[in-house]
Amino acid sequence: MKKIALLIIAILPLWAAAQSFVEKSNAIQLDFTKEVKHTTLPEIIWVTPRIESSFSTEKSIMLEARIKSSVELKSVKLVLDVKGQQVEKEIPLGALQNSFNFEQKLNLLDGSNVVELIAINKDGGTVSSKRSILHGTDDITATVDANRKDYALIIATDEYENWGDLNNPINDANTIESILKEKYGFLTEKVINPTVEEINDVIYEYNTKRFNPQDQLLIFIAGHGYFDETLEEGYVVATNSLQNDKGRTTYLSHNLLRMRIDNIKCEHIMLVMDVCFGGTFDPTLARRRGAEGIEKEDADYLVKKLTKRTRKFLTSGSKEYVPDGRPGRHSPFAEKFILALREVGGGEGRILSTSELIPYFLRLPTEPRFGSFGTDEANSDFVFVAKQ
Repeated sequence: MKKIALLIIAILPLWAAAQSFVEKSNAIQLDFTKEVKHTTLPEIIWVTPRIESSFSTEKSIMLEARIKSSVELKSVKLVLDVKGQQVEKEIPLGALQNSFNFEQKLNLLDGSNVVELIAINKDGGTVSSKRSILHGTDDITATVDANRKDYALIIATDEYENWGDLNNPINDANTIESILKEKYGFLTEKVINPTVEEINDVIYEYNTKRFNPQDQLLIFIAGHGYFDETLEEGYVVATNSLQNDKGRTTYLSHNLLRMRIDNIKCEHIMLVMDVCFGGTFDPTLARRRGAEGIEKEDADYLVKKLTKRTRKFLTSGSKEYVPDGRPGRHSPFAEKFILALREVGGGEGRILSTSELIPYFLRLPTEPRFGSFGTDEANSDFVFVAKQ
């Protein structure tokens, strides 16, 4: 018992870098067990870790939080709970103050590391906020295997009120959904011929969902795309988009789409767009291609990739029109995507990474575009893991 307590005390002064987060609300606990004056409660805002539960393959992390109070702070405490053993540490505040920047280096022990910040003001108003960090490759691998889920939102439009109808988006969507469900175990949602309001609504719904840190979300959009030369902006065309709409209010702009997808509380997101002018989704980003090898063990590879925040996109063309394909067939882009999903995975190789996906599109007559957006982290990747 003494040994564990000493270990907990010893882990405080160390530092680290990499960690996986999903940004969710900063949950706090309020203490109503004691009678207090009418007061404004302190506020605890976590910077690192940002969420209640996260995992890290690094040996240590930096705890960082901002504490604010309209009433003078009386005390701030840090409580560590490792393997059922608790150690409480009083954080010196120095001069009287209404705000405090908390920073603490923490070495991680294998298993669950729970930290709690407690802030008390001069009136007795008390709040606390906890963070749990899972450490250790074996523990994380078990969590990845047990808890991770892959989701797919598929939006396809082939019937338009004011634009020419298309041949294959829904056929493409049906085939891709079937492969994702049957081969890779994705939980899918398909939206067919939506209005711009319905597209906005479903993306809003995904902004309200909660995801585990290792969950992934694939968003596939197929249909008409448009680029406005005057506004210098690309758009997704909905079934009710108007031709004579100078403000493009009946369209979904790439800028808005990018911001709203980036805001979804899922750590690992990939957007695939089979639309004209899809490359203008992120016109400032240079394409990145390359062949990155897979580690010898699938589990180790997943742990490595799923500790990085992912925001990737893949489009069927850059600033150009792309072909729809013959009726009853798939579009050239969708055909290559389907081929990649079917060929990779199963047998010895269960994982299809985006870096392995890109070469399938290199010989298309259009110029597919691949890159990252928003809060993507370096060396992150979106992976398709075939069912065993």
